[in-house]
Amino acid sequence: MKKLVLSIALIGMGSFAMAQQVPQDKKVNREEMKQKMQQKEQERMAEMQKELNLNQSQMAQIKDLHEKRKSEMKNNFEKNKEQRQAKMEEMKAKKQQMDNDMKKILSPEQYDKWQAGRKAKMEQRRAMMKEKGVKGEGKMRHGGFKPAPQPQVN
Repeated sequence: MKKLVLSIALIGMGSFAMAQQVPQDKKVNREEMKQKMQQKEQERMAEMQKELNLNQSQMAQIKDLHEKRKSEMKNNFEKNKEQRQAKMEEMKAKKQQMDNDMKKILSPEQYDKWQAGRKAKMEQRRAMMKEKGVKGEGKMRHGGFKPAPQPQVN
C-alpha cells in the first residue's frame, strides 16, 4: 500500500514538473523559429541580390516592401483572431455534440472502438502533414524568388 501511494505521488510530481516545463520549451522553440525565419529571409535576399544583380537602392526598396507586407499580414492575423477563436469554439461544440449523439447510439464497446478509430485516423493525418512539411521545406513560398531554369547545353 505504501509503495502504491509513493508511486502515485512520484508520478504526480513528475507530471506537475513536466507541465511547468512546457511553456518555457514553447518560448525557446518560438525564438529558434524566429531566428531560422530571419536567417532564411536574409539568405533569400542575398540570393535575389546576386541573381538579379540588384543595387543597394533596389535592395532597400525590396526590404521595405517585405516589411510592409509582413506588417499587413500580422495586422490581418490579429484582426481575424476573434473570428478564428469563435469558429474553433463552434467546431468544438459540434464535435462534442457528435460524441454525445454517438454515445447514445453505440454500445460502450462500439463507442470505444469508434473513438480508437478516430484517434488512429487523426494520428495518420498528423503523420502525413508532418511528412509533407519535411518534404515541402525546400519549396519557395510567399512570393520568394525562384530563378528561371537554365537551358540545357548538349
